[in-house]
Amino acid sequence: MGIKIEFNPDLALRNWDEFRQGRRLREECIPENLEEGKIYQFLKKEQRNYWLHGEIPLVETAGGERLSRPKASIVILEATHFLRDGELFTKGLYKVMEIFDDEEVHFEGFGRIK
Repeated sequence: MGIKIEFNPDLALRNWDEFRQGRRLREECIPENLEEGKIYQFLKKEQRNYWLHGEIPLVETAGGERLSRPKASIVILEATHFLRDGELFTKGLYKVMEIFDDEEVHFEGFGRIK
């Protein structure tokens, strides 16, 4: 038996409509009015590790590893693993550094392009 850990190069959250329709918690979704400089909570199922020493992309997921282009550049401030009713979760805080509203490339591999 091993320890199952996923390493994520980005933070993939659901569309806000998933919360509005009652299918996901607020922390599992990209906020409807995302703001630069603001800090938000996130919640992901399973044990996940994130890079904490720089900016990473915030992407939207539709599930099944289908991801959007980056919606914003964020910094993960805190990530904690915990059990709820025997199920493993990762929760934390992220700060929005810049919101993208264009089709430009903003990351090269793991590096932020400015």
